Amino acid sequence: MIEVQRFSKRFGENWAASDISFQVKEGEVFAFLGPNGSGKTTTLRSMVGLTVPTSGRILINGVDVRKFPRETKRFMSYLPQRVVFPDNCTAREVIDFFCRIRDLPPGRAEGVMQAYQFADLSGQYVGEFSGGMIQRLGLAVAALPDAPILLLDEPTANLDPQGVKRFREFIMHQKENGKTILFSTHLLHEVEQLADRVGVFVNGRLAAVEYIDSLRRTYRATTSIEDMYLHYVEKRDYERN
Repeated sequence: MIEVQRFSKRFGENWAASDISFQVKEGEVFAFLGPNGSGKTTTLRSMVGLTVPTSGRILINGVDVRKFPRETKRFMSYLPQRVVFPDNCTAREVIDFFCRIRDLPPGRAEGVMQAYQFADLSGQYVGEFSGGMIQRLGLAVAALPDAPILLLDEPTANLDPQGVKRFREFIMHQKENGKTILFSTHLLHEVEQLADRVGVFVNGRLAAVEYIDSLRRTYRATTSIEDMYLHYVEKRDYERN
């Protein structure tokens, strides 16, 4: 369903992502795991056509994102890392706006408002929302279209424990409905609980693609996520030499 072939992206003299290749199967939950600045966001943005690759190809359902951006966008719904909505709009106005530009029925807006518990806050302005509430609103917008692929960049950022719980329920519900989901995070426990496979990003490169059980075996004896990253950094350095 998603195929990334030797994708690289350079900004000036700096390579944000280099020689990245992987596939995501239909109905799979795939996680990008890595620290900030490791290339996760650059790769996601290129998958939805917001960043043009320096080299390589990205295929969605066999269609080249760079050559046919409009066609591939029909398959996807995307939540960016930093969600921004106008402060002077209400939650309901935001949902209604995205329903209209996606040409969705009004009933879809109502269902999402209920599912994300915005019904009681529909008249409240975005400028009055906390960071976590804005993130929840972003997830609600991403859930509006019935797209077969969901791409979510740091979706649990700013969420409180209750919001994180709702997000996990959202992911499992979407998976049960046959959606293909790719999300990025630097939190190992999110990957453990939600993903089928994980791509580990280190310094702009994809250091490994692992099934979750294999990942558990890799870091079982470690005491921190930093130790796990070090394992992959050292492994890549060894392979280069």
